[in-house]
Parts: sequence; C-alpha cells; structure tokens
Amino acid sequence: MLVPSIDLMDGQAVQLVGGREKALDAGDPAAWMTRFRRVGEVAVIDLDAALGRGSNAGTIASLLDLGAARVGGGVRDERTAKAWLDRGAARVIVGTAAEPALLRALPRERVQVALDAVDGEVVTHGWRTRTGRSVPERLRELCDLAGSFLVTFVEREGRLAGTALERVAELVEAAGDSRLTIAGGVTTPEEVAALDRLGADAQVGMALYTGRMSLADGFLAPARSDRADGLLPTLVTDEGGRALGLVYSSRASVRAALDRGRGVYESRRRGLWEKGLTSGAGQELLSVGLDCDRDTLRFVVRQAGAGFCHEAKRTCFDDGLGMDALLRRVERAARAEGYTARLVQDADLLAAKLVEEASELAAAATASEVIHEAADVLYFTAVAMARSGVTLAEVEAELQRRALRVTRRGGERKEGKEVQA
Repeated sequence: MLVPSIDLMDGQAVQLVGGREKALDAGDPAAWMTRFRRVGEVAVIDLDAALGRGSNAGTIASLLDLGAARVGGGVRDERTAKAWLDRGAARVIVGTAAEPALLRALPRERVQVALDAVDGEVVTHGWRTRTGRSVPERLRELCDLAGSFLVTFVEREGRLAGTALERVAELVEAAGDSRLTIAGGVTTPEEVAALDRLGADAQVGMALYTGRMSLADGFLAPARSDRADGLLPTLVTDEGGRALGLVYSSRASVRAALDRGRGVYESRRRGLWEKGLTSGAGQELLSVGLDCDRDTLRFVVRQAGAGFCHEAKRTCFDDGLGMDALLRRVERAARAEGYTARLVQDADLLAAKLVEEASELAAAATASEVIHEAADVLYFTAVAMARSGVTLAEVEAELQRRALRVTRRGGERKEGKEVQA
C-alpha cells in the first residue's frame, strides 16, 4: 500500500536527496496533507528535529487536525512519544532512540521503528553515524516491541532511480508479524505493487511531488479486478462506516475522485459520473481504501442532501438505522410542533431532563431497566445535539480522538458535581 510522506524543514514541505541535500521545496504542507490524507495515513517527518536544529511541532499539530499521520523526527523519549500519541498521531516513528526501555513504555501497535540504512548498514543521528549493525539483525531484535518498521534506503532516497526490491523479502521475514514500510527511491506504481506482493508498504515522497507517480496510480497499484471490464466494486460509507450503497470504480474515476475530493464513480452504462451534480446530494470524499484482498474499494464520504439513494433515502437499502436515524428524526421533529421542539426551545427543561434520565440510568438494576433508561438518555442527548447543530460524525470523531490518547485521566468524581438519584 502507498504511504505518502511529508518531510518538514522550517515549516515547509521539502524533499532531500540521500538524506542530506535539499532538492525540492514543495511549499505549504497543509495543502499536501489535505490531498494525501484521502488515501490513508501520511508519514510526517520533522527533519529539523531529527537533525537537532529546530522543531516543526506547531506545523505537525496543525497537520494532525487535517488527517491521520505517523509522526517522526526527534522522537527520542517517552514524554515526547506519548505527547504525540495523545495529540492524535496514528503512530509515532522512533529512530535513534529505539531501544527496549523506551519501546516497552509505549503501546506496541502504535510504534513504528525507523531504521535508516546505507548499503544495508543501520545509520543513526541524522544518517551521520554508522552502527555496524545490519537491518535484518536490528529488525529481529526489536520486532516484539514495535508494531511496524520503516526502513529507508538512504543512498536511494530522492533519486527517483528505484528502490532495492531484492532486499525486501529478507527484511519482511526478519520483521516477523510487524508490518514493514520501505522508503527510498520508490518511483513507479509497479514498485508499489511489487512491495505489496512482498508484504511491505511503500513510503513515497519525491515521486509524488514531482509528478513521476500520481497519487491515484500509486494508491491503485496493488488493486486487482476479476471483472472483464476491470472495474472495482466500491462500497460507499458515511463517516461512521455505515454503508450507503454499492457502486463501481475505474482508474479514471478514482483519479478524478482524488483530484476533486468528491464522490466520483464509473457507471457501467453512463461512464464517469460525480454523485450529486444534478440532485444536490453530493459527496465530499474523506478517504478511499482497498480491502485485504485488494479487489474492493471503500469510499468514506460526507453525504449531503436527502441521502445516497436516487429514491431520496439515506442509503440504497433503507433510510438509515440506529443513532444516525434517531438524530435525523429528532432534527425533523425539532422543526415541527411537539415535545421535541419544546425541548429545543427550552434549555432549562432539556437540562433538567438530561440530569433526570442520567440519574435513572445510574440507578437501573436490571438489563431491561438499563435498556429503557439508556434509550431515554440517548433521545435527550440527540435533542441536545440537534439544538446545537452537532452531528453524529462530530461526536464519533471526538470519541476516536479520545481513543488515541495513551495518557489516561483517573476518572474520579468531579468536585461539586453531585447528582441526585
């Protein structure tokens, strides 16, 4: 799979040759993040911090607000690593400091150990110090402590001359069940596909910035279709993963979707089409991904209008289920006459009902009582959300941000917050 890379110097996206010489100033990293995030996690590397001559922490924090990122460069201690994980980094990339004592203090699945190599030898401290250790040796030492590895062939980095595919099979084996990402010289979609077949991901920078590889071609490189027309079945979901419908994609439609940031698909009858151009039920493309067999796509979209279905329903299967359907019913009821509208208009009444129903849920003793009281709490919560214009997707995103934190609060009762049952 493709992992786009944003390397930072002085707040700007750059590309280096051989890990040393700046060859390209790519400008505003936020613009690249907005584009790259559509194909999954993005590697964000603070080169100034890695070289010990500054920090791009503020820039990185702003990029984390835009999309999922693996953060590296200058991560040398537990405090820094946990701070980035708490801030929302999907993973932290630990290089020179990747020793057992530090790695044991971090959640394995969210740690990526970076091994920079020159001619197969691990180098550290900004690629200046040779260690005398081979990459496979280091992989075997640390694979039980890191969920993934990033191996960079420094002598090939930024040169657009291809990567060292012949070395990768040995590295994948040495990494065990830790996922391996290869960087340095990856230039063509064919190399991305070859790495995927070997069981490794491809981290790509220079080829994307210079246009030698398009984002769509790199992303689709591992994809394969068993259809005569070459189309890929595409499951379309909302931000919470709820299925909206099934369509088909071609390479051309995926390229258009990534370029425009919209839901663009391939009709088996009408060719390329963008959802909502005539109906107003358009889609903002949030991300696109391949399934484990590489033969099905998933588009995650923000759906506008009545819904995805041409029959003006939320989905092609029904008009929605669960909390999503409840919130839409509450939003409609808030605009009509009735109890829901009264709650929306009377903040004091709504607050009293929230406290009352939460207290009854806390006192519930049986499963049936919990179900009944929890349903009441969810209804009044939905009213509170509708009153403030808050969407379910926003609440789910906040829960996901909290799930990424590794530093936990004690969760004790707040002073002065007694609730009467």
